[in-house]
Amino acid sequence: MSRPTDHDLDQSVAGMLRIGVTLAAIVVFAGGVLSLRQAWSSTPDYAHFHPGSEALRSISGIVRGVVQFDPQSIIQMGLVILIATPVTRVLLCVIGFARQKSALYVVISSVVLVILVYSLTKTMR
Repeated sequence: MSRPTDHDLDQSVAGMLRIGVTLAAIVVFAGGVLSLRQAWSSTPDYAHFHPGSEALRSISGIVRGVVQFDPQSIIQMGLVILIATPVTRVLLCVIGFARQKSALYVVISSVVLVILVYSLTKTMR
């Protein structure tokens, strides 16, 4: 198997980004449509900040809500997909640079990936 070229890596990263952003947009749109179909019990109070439900603050809670077709959970899942897209891009770059045998770029991309994952897991606590 031959080494992938820079152009091949660029094409795969661009395709992955396109798919991730499109999927996120479709999921958020679906959640928005479901949200509009729900009956509104009262007018929201925007004068004071009200944090979202605790279930929307964890991946497991979001997944449980998506399974139950909760519109807010579906919208939140779309945002999680959107956030995961650049992280996946960096992971794809690490793999692509490893296949190209570019040790320096593998190390740099790996450091970026570790920083991204660390910062995301730290903010989720």
